[in-house]
Amino acid sequence: MSAHDFSFPSITGSTINLADYKGKTLLVVNTASECGLTPQYGDLQRLWERYKDRGLVVLGVPSNDFGAQEPGTESEIQDFCTVTYAVDFPMTSKQAVIGDGAHDFYKWAAKEGGDTAIPGWNFHKLLIGPNGDFIKSFSPKVTPMSDDLLRDLRLVVEDA
Repeated sequence: MSAHDFSFPSITGSTINLADYKGKTLLVVNTASECGLTPQYGDLQRLWERYKDRGLVVLGVPSNDFGAQEPGTESEIQDFCTVTYAVDFPMTSKQAVIGDGAHDFYKWAAKEGGDTAIPGWNFHKLLIGPNGDFIKSFSPKVTPMSDDLLRDLRLVVEDA
């Protein structure tokens, strides 16, 4: 089993099949609009713009699991992200990312990556390789443009 075996409903109502991203590197991030880390949306957009032509896909996964900091509807979330941060990377509909009700992708990531792959807060990042393999997780405090994340991302993108 790999990440490519999963799909998400998109924020616009269509389906995001991770199999469509075979050969690309995924950075999957659980997001929230009312969190102290919400400005990371801006860095995620910059990261997407910088690396999308080199095979990176940033996937935002809105979640209300932590502090009820994503209370909005899909339409409200999309409007907020577009207006405030000019986000145009793919976004899923709101999903549970922890516990028994977590989306199956997050259950798979927890099995593959262990406890560090389980989000502990908003803006937890999961790096998935071009073959759909779990590479690494990054805590919410690791920003999208941090040296640590960029170093690991470049290794995967350049190997693809």
